[in-house]
Amino acid sequence: MSEYWNQRFAQEGMIWGSEPSPTALHARELFRNLKLKSVLVPGAGYGRNTKIFSLEFETYGIEVTQTAVDLALEWDPDSQFILGSALDHGLEVLVDAIYCYDVLHLFLIEDRRKLIANCLKQLRPGGLLYFTCFSDEDLSNGCGKLIEPGTYEYKKGKYAHFFSENDIREHFSGTDILEMGSYPETLNSLEGGAHQYILRYIVAQKRD
Repeated sequence: MSEYWNQRFAQEGMIWGSEPSPTALHARELFRNLKLKSVLVPGAGYGRNTKIFSLEFETYGIEVTQTAVDLALEWDPDSQFILGSALDHGLEVLVDAIYCYDVLHLFLIEDRRKLIANCLKQLRPGGLLYFTCFSDEDLSNGCGKLIEPGTYEYKKGKYAHFFSENDIREHFSGTDILEMGSYPETLNSLEGGAHQYILRYIVAQKRD
């Protein structure tokens, strides 16, 4: 996976432009209202979403590709970026919140559970998780070869999991779920192209 993303970031740069996801704005509002102080962004990419957090919070990004980290350090110098995998890389400090945008659906079940478990390890007791992922309501659900229940290989060597409401609840069953919903997300490229798809988001609290 890291080779694929290294190549894409090297060729396309800031692939999805500079504007943050509306879900990042939603997360920022939640974190602000709760007076949280620190945020971790696993799979931070080139810093498209970290930048709005680093204006207010101590912000860390974990990213598996060096090319994206190099871009992120230029775009968002106020965040601390760490080269490594969100599946197993850790911080020396615990954070108040984690915002994980469109990473969870990239993995098979074993690694999805590993990602959530690793994020919980990085979070202080009572801290918040904010995750987004592909919804089973999206039109791409069911396209390609079935790999696991709800997971399809839509390109050779590339797959995605599409979450139902019950599915995402089960993934976060070890937390206290505070909020869930669906959201039509639009990605805009620097060249002017746009792609719309449907996300699910979940806000969950780590138990003491």
